[in-house]
Amino acid sequence: MKSLRHHGLQVGHSLLLVTLLAGPATRAQSSPAAQSDSNPELAGKIDQLTKSLDQTKVELAESRTEIQQLRATLQEVLARMNAATSASPGGPASGAANAFTSATPTTTPDESSPNVINAQSAPPAKISQDDWDILNARVDEQRQTKVESASRYRLKLSGIALFNASTNFGQFDDVDLPSIAVPHFGGYSGGSVAASVRQSILGLTGIGPTVFGARTSGDVQMDFYGGVPSGYGATSSGVAELRLARIRMDWKNTSVIAGLDYPFFSPNLPTTYMSVVVPGFASAGNLWNWTPTLRVERRMTGALSAFKVEAGFLDPSSNIYNPSANNLRVVSPTENSRQPTYAVRISASTKSEDHPASIGIGGVYSPQRFIYGYAVDGWAGTLDWKIPLIPRIELSGEFFTGHGIDGFGGVPMSPIRPTDALQYAALTSPQLASLGVIGGWSQFKFRLSNRNEFNVAAGTGGRNSAGLREDAIGNPFLLSVPARNQMLFANYIFRPRSDLLFSAEYRRFRTYEITGPASSAGQLGLAVGFLF
Repeated sequence: MKSLRHHGLQVGHSLLLVTLLAGPATRAQSSPAAQSDSNPELAGKIDQLTKSLDQTKVELAESRTEIQQLRATLQEVLARMNAATSASPGGPASGAANAFTSATPTTTPDESSPNVINAQSAPPAKISQDDWDILNARVDEQRQTKVESASRYRLKLSGIALFNASTNFGQFDDVDLPSIAVPHFGGYSGGSVAASVRQSILGLTGIGPTVFGARTSGDVQMDFYGGVPSGYGATSSGVAELRLARIRMDWKNTSVIAGLDYPFFSPNLPTTYMSVVVPGFASAGNLWNWTPTLRVERRMTGALSAFKVEAGFLDPSSNIYNPSANNLRVVSPTENSRQPTYAVRISASTKSEDHPASIGIGGVYSPQRFIYGYAVDGWAGTLDWKIPLIPRIELSGEFFTGHGIDGFGGVPMSPIRPTDALQYAALTSPQLASLGVIGGWSQFKFRLSNRNEFNVAAGTGGRNSAGLREDAIGNPFLLSVPARNQMLFANYIFRPRSDLLFSAEYRRFRTYEITGPASSAGQLGLAVGFLF
């Protein structure tokens, strides 16, 4: 292909010479022969141009031959790929896997790669490696299955099909996705086994036009953990729920994001495939809950690091229960205050792409107004970090403290639903919002290679236990609210391919009530995921 471009340039130069010399040459031919002989310089130019045209004819003939060879090779490659696809076992699922593999660029031939058939088909004498790589990329691109959209802009489908199986030691609040350990109930065994596919996730990402100089995009994610239907299908089915729905406008140094999102002042997430739809440490030190958000991000570049300032408005959930029997949403205390929740985060990160490091500090102010006029000014201070210790080891985590931020998670909630929702909204909810909270988590990651990874992490989150005991004297429901929750996990993740993963993980929970001994439980789990 490089030679074709070279021949094309030579042809263009020759035609330009013909055009420039056509006028003088024509006049020379119309003149007497003696006049041509009297101008030897012009005669030399004509001879040189004639030889150049003859050489160009030869090169064009060679180019036609190379083009025919490329076409024949391309047809042979497509025929072999179609034959391999139709002959592979597994039906549609196998075809989907091949489509994902073909979307991955191939840089060098490798017998262990699914694209080895393409590399073996390349004529070694006629086509260079660079030309063959370009041809491979074009063929793979055309063979990809495109997602059709009502608009003319690109749409990308992504997600994970995730299977989880576990053996539980002790009692949890949720057998599939535990958040706290609970005391042993009479009549139940000391453990259980469980399996679930409800943590599978589907996502769509759309790339839109450039508006006001900004690139526009949007993405939506949903999972199947919105609820468990009763009946025979309860272990394998789930109600779909919206996880994320974001619209972005990105300029060179500024971005505006609106939609349902994770709290931007708590950006890090622990690495675990046993807790995906709800992040790890969701009730043990991790502020995570999806929240309608409108924020602005400003990026600045310094001499040694990049700085980022984020600020926005949020509408967090609240720890109240709907007293009505219908599905209408009642006003939350933050919405009842007639103000949004305000948040800001300032961070710095290194410019290294191989071993990035970052640290950020944030602040949250959340005014709340409960029924009967009781007001709480919620607030929080946050710290997050991600630090590469050595090339294969990374330390990450977060810390927070404040009060009135239960809507973002991070601390344990009562596993019991209140019988009197009005009393809970008028008394229990403002009492919990007034109590101080503190929590955080940290993770130690070791990447043995691109396929093998180990993670060890621990987290804790809780309330002011002295204040909780004092409030429980007049409100017995607070006796069911855990004062503190601790969790740790260790996992091994193996990725034989970029679209397939296996993970083995052990998790340990320890939950402290305001009275009595702590409840402990463990879980040994296996996760199998296919990313698409």
